[in-house]
Amino acid sequence: MSVIAYFDESGDDGLKNYSSEIFILTATYMHTSNWQENYDKIKEFRHSLKKHYNIPIKEEFHAANFFTDKNPYRQYSLSPNDKKLIVKVYAKVIASLNIKVINTIIDKENITKSEYNVLSNSLTYTIQRIENDSNWKYIIISDKGRIQIMKKTARAIRNYNPITSMFDENFYKNSPIKNMIEDILEKDSKESYFIQVSDFISFIINLYYKYCVKNKELPKRISSWLTKEDIIELMNLLKDIFNINASATNEYGLVIYPKKFQKKGTTLPSFEDGVVQ
Repeated sequence: MSVIAYFDESGDDGLKNYSSEIFILTATYMHTSNWQENYDKIKEFRHSLKKHYNIPIKEEFHAANFFTDKNPYRQYSLSPNDKKLIVKVYAKVIASLNIKVINTIIDKENITKSEYNVLSNSLTYTIQRIENDSNWKYIIISDKGRIQIMKKTARAIRNYNPITSMFDENFYKNSPIKNMIEDILEKDSKESYFIQVSDFISFIINLYYKYCVKNKELPKRISSWLTKEDIIELMNLLKDIFNINASATNEYGLVIYPKKFQKKGTTLPSFEDGVVQ
């Protein structure tokens, strides 16, 4: 038996000229023996969207556009109640799948190093936790756009993957990745329900962290139909599939870096946060 993981993100991975203050990488992974059953459940949900709202089965469910009422969703004349019902049903369907999910958040407001690589760090943290969660071999499939950087990082940690001690930041050991098969593979999200699932979850995490944890004000495009209480409800609907062992610092297992206590200027002969400098 083997595992297949689907990656997608929310926010941009830029540091100097970024449009989002956080970056979230979400990994949805499952044993291959569960793939078909999971696929059938999502396809059934997509049929229901077609039946009740005339949203084509082959239409990519792009969370950012759906939540902010951008094309192609405007043409379907969805009411606020329609949209709220759709996202809650979708969350319930996802929660019924035989999958696990790891969510890694890079909070750029906590970054003190100008050379910090947002994408490479988030990818390393995520792969480390997939590796720790299974003795099975696994393969990673990601949406288009960032594949070259992801391949480079994944190849690097096959050989050098320093893990720092939770008790002493100056102590680390090399623990190379052993179970990942092949390079990270690329697939258009339009052709993968599971990349779209990762996209949806990642966007929910984005909303939760930004507007519930950091308590920022919801933008009007979202607050017109969704409240912070709704966002927390969505998080709780999804909680059962979250790998809560990925992090002990919060109830949803969210992996959040850089740590606030990290000292400015600290350097280690390793990836300070898991990625080679």
